Amino acid sequence: MDILIAGATGKTGLRLVDQLKAKGHAPIALVRESSDTGALPDDVALRRGDLTDLESGVCDGCDAVIFAAGSGGSTGPEMTDKVDRDGAKRLIDLAGDAGVSRFVMLSSVGADDPDPDSELAHYLQAKHEADEHLKASGLSYAIVRPVSLTDDDGSRDMRFGDEADVKGKAARGDVAAVLADAVEDDEWTGKALVMQSILPDA
Repeated sequence: MDILIAGATGKTGLRLVDQLKAKGHAPIALVRESSDTGALPDDVALRRGDLTDLESGVCDGCDAVIFAAGSGGSTGPEMTDKVDRDGAKRLIDLAGDAGVSRFVMLSSVGADDPDPDSELAHYLQAKHEADEHLKASGLSYAIVRPVSLTDDDGSRDMRFGDEADVKGKAARGDVAAVLADAVEDDEWTGKALVMQSILPDA
């Protein structure tokens, strides 16, 4: 499949690109003009687009879309809204217009019912609104909600849903593997699940 990835140059996105290539898919990296694409494999196609101002047609020709982007921890509420909420919602709409077969959302634990007292309340609310927009879009979807992320590759030993410890850890390598599975595995269709890695110190 030709799979458009928002966030392909990020810590999870780069791992996702490798996972998709290993499965025989053709990842397409959605990148801004200012994006550092040096870590991407040379054979990965690039498609210009800015999540804060996406143009029509950005999903054309793609079989699936994976949203693995984020505004980052150093940005304020305004950029969180522009990227994690509005950018995601716009990409969902454009994916629908393009007739993609699957949209996979990298979300967050707590996005199903954001705690207004959490220090991440604004971020979780933005993710919640994007997730709900995806659910209502009519697209075939999967939503992955990892717990606290680590930069480990992981062992592919994971727990999902009610079995996951919301105070546990999720290795970025494991998250990438789940996103790559969710884009093609019918078992993920229409599901939104918390995920946790089983790490040696867990």
